[in-house]
Amino acid sequence: MPGPRLPSRRRGRGARSAPSGVARAAHGPRTGLALISASLGIFVPQLDFLALNLALPRMASELDTTVTDMQWAVSGYMLALAAFLIPGGRLGDILGRKQMLMAGLAVFGLCSLGAGLASSASAVILLRVAQGAAAGLLFPLSVAVITDAFPQDQTMRAIGNAYGIGAVGLALGPVVGGGLTQLISWRLVFLINVPLTAAAILAVWVGVRESRDTTVPRSIDLPGLVAVALGISSVTFAVDHVADWPAGATGGIFAAGVLLLVAFVLWERVARWPLVALDLFRNVPYVIVTVMATVANISVTSSVYCITIYLQEVEKHTPLGAGLIFLPVSLGAAVGGPLAGRLGERFDIPRAIAAATLIGGVGTFLVSLAGGFGSFLPGLALNGLGYGTGWAMASVGTQTVVPPQRTGQASGVTLSIVIGVAGLFVAVTALVIEVGGRGANLGEAIETVLRWIAFGSAAATVLLVMLAARLMPRRVGTSAG
Repeated sequence: MPGPRLPSRRRGRGARSAPSGVARAAHGPRTGLALISASLGIFVPQLDFLALNLALPRMASELDTTVTDMQWAVSGYMLALAAFLIPGGRLGDILGRKQMLMAGLAVFGLCSLGAGLASSASAVILLRVAQGAAAGLLFPLSVAVITDAFPQDQTMRAIGNAYGIGAVGLALGPVVGGGLTQLISWRLVFLINVPLTAAAILAVWVGVRESRDTTVPRSIDLPGLVAVALGISSVTFAVDHVADWPAGATGGIFAAGVLLLVAFVLWERVARWPLVALDLFRNVPYVIVTVMATVANISVTSSVYCITIYLQEVEKHTPLGAGLIFLPVSLGAAVGGPLAGRLGERFDIPRAIAAATLIGGVGTFLVSLAGGFGSFLPGLALNGLGYGTGWAMASVGTQTVVPPQRTGQASGVTLSIVIGVAGLFVAVTALVIEVGGRGANLGEAIETVLRWIAFGSAAATVLLVMLAARLMPRRVGTSAG
């Protein structure tokens, strides 16, 4: 195979060796607690994000501000999350994955407590930005501690199970957010995170062993960290505000972000201890899996945005009602997480991602038909199951084709690409719907965009499978590989 072939990480069935460059504790991992802690690290931010979306109008009213201004509690969170995914994964590799995962959970929980008790919108927004930075640690390091804790032949299934539990947060988010806000107070949407993060910290402390990349010193590439964080934040900010800011302002911010990202790449080429070793992108299987998972996540996030607007603006459902109708998507994604791990054990991962993405495309097309609940609900379920399985396999697949001492870095880079690019496409989708809805029926405009998503994801997936077949003749991701 043209890509790198990694040394075996097994010594007999179910036992993992200690590769050079990975610091391991002397005692064996308590894999059950490691899985629980990693799952909570994914579950908590997933639950928090969707729950808060439904609480924004009530928050704005009580904090004496507008919903538009309060939207920064979501936008600021996403900017910080996107900016810290790459640094978050690498900080864990350098300073210790257990230590940094506990730090991320602690910051997330404390910021949740502060936001739940805050008396001003500005305080909530600032704390949400800090929450987003903490979530940038949680996502990649949750995956990395699973890779460290489980033997190679169990890693994919464990990562899939963690994503499945995390997807339950997506399923519960709209119901929890709408229910708590309407029945009690929006503050509980934040405060519910406090006991969850406390439980996760305890699970990490007891059940996760420390591991890090001992081939590099405990020093941080600060120029690289600043450049990539500001670059990603600027690009994301510009695209997010392209419809409501002057073109010159957003264009300037976007150009500045691109220049910062170019400077980041140039700096990483000469830095003695780079934040991201660029040879990662010479790993052909890693790149193929990341690109295919990006297509799947673009599809699910863009279609979810379209469906959300359709339910509330066209069908006129309440936020809680829309959240309940939306449950098939989230439940499908919850099933897709464990399914991703099991498919990775049995089948070539690029082809498994392709099959999942095509299933998601069928579901999205059914939703676009607007044929009532007879096609709408099955379409939603297939959308969540297919696209959710496809994007969960990003972490499942990339962890099998990189050295174990670089799992945090690889996970952070993959998630940054998968989430960041999808976020940009959501902004483009919103702009297309806004423009298309001016001269035609809004519902028809959304249905057209959904069909483009379905057919576009299918076409891109077929092309990527053909490319993978040419570049990767050996199967990727199976236990044999």
